[in-house]
Amino acid sequence: QVQLVESGGGLVRPGDSLRLSCVASGGTFSGFFMAWFRQAQGKEREFVAHIYWNGVKKYYSDSVKGRATISRDNAANTVYLQMDSLKPEDTAVYYCAAALFAGVPDTWYLDQKEYDYWGQGTAINVSA
Repeated sequence: QVQLVESGGGLVRPGDSLRLSCVASGGTFSGFFMAWFRQAQGKEREFVAHIYWNGVKKYYSDSVKGRATISRDNAANTVYLQMDSLKPEDTAVYYCAAALFAGVPDTWYLDQKEYDYWGQGTAINVSA
């Protein structure tokens, strides 16, 4: 059974940076497709970023593109999300997700249903 544990959230001011971490246990992390989603209070959970198993392909939502960087360390079974220039609208619970296989079509990574495992989430609160 794969377990995902996120950390790194917190209360920050607009313009600050944070790096979220997600450590995986169980399974073969180096083969997982990993992603970050987020859910703001009262809203649907939404896609933030995705990284392929080999780190070659990365995708970002328009709302974070240019401010977020997803990366992974397969030796450490960890995926990261660096968030810069944080805005109040980034306030949400951030979830790490793992997919064992790539889906179809090419935009499969946007679909929450394609992911097999989820973490419990870590909260970012951006407030002045």
